[in-house]
Amino acid sequence: MRAVFLFMIAALWGAVSPAQEFSALARIDPARSGIEESGEGVRLRLTISQPVPYRVRLLADPPRVVVDFREVDFAPLGVPDVSSLTEVVALRTGRVGPGWTRLVAELARPLGFGTVHMVTGAADGSARVEVALEPVDEARFAGQVKRGERPSDVFPSPSASAPPKRRPAPGGPLVVVLDPGHGGVDPGAIRDGVTEAELMLIFARDLRESLLRAGDYEVVLTREDDSFVSLETRLTIARRAGADLFISLHADAVEEGIARGAQVYTLSDEASSEALAKLAQRHDREDILGGADLSGTDDQVAQALMEIARRETVPRTEALADALVAGLRAQGVRLHRHARGRADFSVLKLPDIPAVLLEAAFLSTESELEKLQKPAWRKQAADGIAAAVAAWAAEDARIRALRRQ
Repeated sequence: MRAVFLFMIAALWGAVSPAQEFSALARIDPARSGIEESGEGVRLRLTISQPVPYRVRLLADPPRVVVDFREVDFAPLGVPDVSSLTEVVALRTGRVGPGWTRLVAELARPLGFGTVHMVTGAADGSARVEVALEPVDEARFAGQVKRGERPSDVFPSPSASAPPKRRPAPGGPLVVVLDPGHGGVDPGAIRDGVTEAELMLIFARDLRESLLRAGDYEVVLTREDDSFVSLETRLTIARRAGADLFISLHADAVEEGIARGAQVYTLSDEASSEALAKLAQRHDREDILGGADLSGTDDQVAQALMEIARRETVPRTEALADALVAGLRAQGVRLHRHARGRADFSVLKLPDIPAVLLEAAFLSTESELEKLQKPAWRKQAADGIAAAVAAWAAEDARIRALRRQ
């Protein structure tokens, strides 16, 4: 195995220098980043100080892998010396577009994607992007290059525009916000050139159709195409749509082994108190609680109001998650052995809206990828979710009516 650990390389930064006052969201950690060659494969590992949107593409003539990040400071890397490697002939970094940075690894020959994923959840808040490349034939390489093409290299602004706020009509349809994970420069997990972002958008559209057929719902998607939408904007879209519930859709990936089945996550108790404290310090407080303008409110008062809202929302959220598990099981959808989980997912930090994250399947497992691509399986899962939402809504309305009495 040949390996280049980037912290061992002392060199100049090249065209971009710290004197330019580059302000980045995240910084590369050279001590935990590197390139390894094992057999005929290559593994690129990049550890950054916090998760940020990213995308990975293959390009040809010459063959190279391109990793774009939303503002990562690569200055600590210097100019890496890859002369000891055989598959990677050059490594370059720089700034592209407003607020975006790029790493390019030029390859000695065409290699295709094995797996691509970002690992989060480290105690220090860091994230790790791993790109595994493997030998492929010309047709597969060309296919992966084509899937990664974009009509232009125009990068989105840091936040997408949120729709204007509106108030749902009393007694109107239940407003369901579906959040297809990732998108645009953030492809999510990748296997065989297929991205989590595109699969979850397709699934979100199928789920919207199942919901609209099943009952009196208004369904809003946080993105309608392959575009980047920031986490804050996803929550703002839900708030301004007057969401009654929020479902974020993802397809998980594991680093090693095989994993199968759907999982439903809610926000962990440990994460909720810290999340509310941070939300209380934000200026756009009119979007935090429905019907309560917290602009100008003291941070402690705002946090207390949100905590009151969350106390009512937590049991409703847990009931929604349980209903989704039951609905998927009733439709014969395979569940993970740990079908219910709790985690610190930023997209679930809505104090007064029941919000869950569904990991529909494991993209890193070949059979799971195959079922995500089958319309019949997606309809089966979507119908199970639609039935679960109906059951939850009916029970939720019954319980809330009893409490009002």
